[in-house]
Amino acid sequence: MEIIRTIDALNQRIDTLKRQGRIVGFVPTMGALHKGHISLVNRAGVECSAVIVSIFVNPTQFNNPDDLERYPRDLQKDVEKLRPTLCKIVFAPSIEEMYPQPDTRRFDFGMLDKVMEGAFRPGHFNGVAQVVSRLFDIVKPDKAFFGEKDFQQLAVINKMVHQLGYDIEIVPCPIVREKDGLAKSSRNVLLSEVQRQNAPEIWHTLFESLTFANSNSVEQTRKFVIDGVNAIPELKVEYFDIVNGETLQSIDNWDDADYVAGCIAVFAGDIRLIDNVIYKNNIL
Repeated sequence: MEIIRTIDALNQRIDTLKRQGRIVGFVPTMGALHKGHISLVNRAGVECSAVIVSIFVNPTQFNNPDDLERYPRDLQKDVEKLRPTLCKIVFAPSIEEMYPQPDTRRFDFGMLDKVMEGAFRPGHFNGVAQVVSRLFDIVKPDKAFFGEKDFQQLAVINKMVHQLGYDIEIVPCPIVREKDGLAKSSRNVLLSEVQRQNAPEIWHTLFESLTFANSNSVEQTRKFVIDGVNAIPELKVEYFDIVNGETLQSIDNWDDADYVAGCIAVFAGDIRLIDNVIYKNNIL
């Protein structure tokens, strides 16, 4: 496994891989790797003959400077976690390497990025599109692998790929959870002992809402989840919405869409956690 820090050096290696006829799989990350990330790398290793993982904490997608400052960083530990996998190259650029000039591009995703995360984190998805498109231009992957925990991000990236005409297959991968149900996240290590004990109630409440939804309205189910999570000490719902899984717009009735998801953001103290649940998916 190689660690490459410059775009020029990476381009040379990718050119070699392409000449060898390798199928390049790409897993973009911000480091602080956990089993969720490793599951993406393992999936890429099954489907591709060369796997590249990027580790780059992208400043343009943080609208909160404090969140950027406390985001965990440990490249050496991340590399050690990748060694047993089929990852061939780790691309770990500096900010100056990725952004020699400020990226002033503005993307238009319609309403996809205006709701939920977009409403509470202005500019976040524009920053995501900036860095992911930049990485796609550098890596030129055949396939790119993203976790379904970032439900809205996945929708935005699919839209971006269509808008920019990338010939890249976006592969969604299932959420990986701790044994107690908490979705794997790089931010979990920042939770206090009490917060970590209580945080799994986010998923437990979402899971219980699947049964609740069978005999209750959309609005009643929204209230069930919000009230349930807010009743847990040190947890505070920032938003919970039940949406059309394709457009991400709120629905009023269960028959308003064939694909229905519930997306939530919760503060555990100062640490922000997200999760989601699928209520209905008849489009598969």
